[in-house]
Amino acid sequence: MSLFEKLKTGEEKLALVGLGYVGMPIALAFAKEGINVIGFDLNKEKIKIYQSGIDPTNEVGDEAIKNTSVYFTSDENELKNAKFHIVAVPTPVNQDHTPDLTPVVGASEIVGRNLSKGSIVVFESTVYPGVTEDVCIPVLEKESGLKCGVDFKVGYSPERINPGDKVHRLENIKKIVSGMDQEALEEIKNIYDLVIKVGTYPVSTIKTAEAVKVVENSQRDINIAFMNELAMVFDRMEIDTNEVVDGMNTKWNALGFRPGLVGGHCIGVDPYYFTYQAEKLGYHSQIILNGRIVNDSMGTYVAEAAVKQMIEAGQAPKKSKVVILGLTFKENCPDTRNSKVNDIIKHLNIYGITPVVVDAWASESDAMREYGVKLTKLEDVHDADCVIVAVAHEEFKDMGLKGVKNLFKDVEDGEKVLIDVKGLYTVNELKNSSLRWWRL
Repeated sequence: MSLFEKLKTGEEKLALVGLGYVGMPIALAFAKEGINVIGFDLNKEKIKIYQSGIDPTNEVGDEAIKNTSVYFTSDENELKNAKFHIVAVPTPVNQDHTPDLTPVVGASEIVGRNLSKGSIVVFESTVYPGVTEDVCIPVLEKESGLKCGVDFKVGYSPERINPGDKVHRLENIKKIVSGMDQEALEEIKNIYDLVIKVGTYPVSTIKTAEAVKVVENSQRDINIAFMNELAMVFDRMEIDTNEVVDGMNTKWNALGFRPGLVGGHCIGVDPYYFTYQAEKLGYHSQIILNGRIVNDSMGTYVAEAAVKQMIEAGQAPKKSKVVILGLTFKENCPDTRNSKVNDIIKHLNIYGITPVVVDAWASESDAMREYGVKLTKLEDVHDADCVIVAVAHEEFKDMGLKGVKNLFKDVEDGEKVLIDVKGLYTVNELKNSSLRWWRL
């Protein structure tokens, strides 16, 4: 009997290592299909939260957590009871933008210590081509004392979950699958097909699957960098970028990208994994790294624009009250990791400005721990000199321009500064508002 069949009958269990934005939806999806799932995470506090039926990621919802059959644990010994292991831990970068493989190596050590013969280990963490075979397999072998290809098999299936996206979900995003050999590939494909309703897409090698992930995010990064570069040029030309893009998008082959802040744990990180390995092989990126340079500079660019507008409005920036709406890396998502809004904050700090930051989606403890930012409730905001709409949360959209205007102090409209990073308001709306405005 195959491992796929044993999982279906309940004879064997599936383990999910890493219960964040990626791991949790996968764990719940398999449990929903009747699979016995062990949900493991090193973070004991996170496990307690899940056990209490709360979803801090807002990806699946509290009800789904409460009603799931997933066995949540921080005890690695429980992994001994599983034969199919999915590793979904983050893969950040170091300060010098080199890959930080510490989490995936640590997860491999944990799985290795608890690995049994006949198991399959599938990595979902974003890595450069070669990490699974050159880094993870040796760790699994060392910790387990088992031989890969003889005692256990390995595969790679990159995550494609888009945090905060309620349309493109795990089950309706085609999933890339790969295995170290044909037998492993067939098992992995059959198992993932249980939860991926639109089907899986097998590729020939693990390295190919690893490459798919870093390349699909790199292409997004490059295209957004192009838009951001256009925005900086058009700003000098006094042309509204979003109007240009709206016009461009009337053509059938336009790609639909917009300028903006590029943060988070994927698009702002994955290109560095790709270029790191390319440079090790003697190739220096001509396009990808330059795109990263452009996108990493946008927070500073927005902050400079805000200061310039404040000066032109007759304000003394150091004495001005600046309010930033949004801290998370994207709209309608509580994830604050690698948020480029922090770049705006840090650059404003250079001018002696400590902005008031509002974000009901973000965790107060995460904001303080990651950025030293104390969050303020929207209802407590008043007397602003400058408002920067940095994240397009639904509640900020619902406020409309009228609601935003209520945040300012009672002075002439021309002395109030609005920075629209996300292009939430039309040019006509902004002109009719009488505010001093700028948008990316």
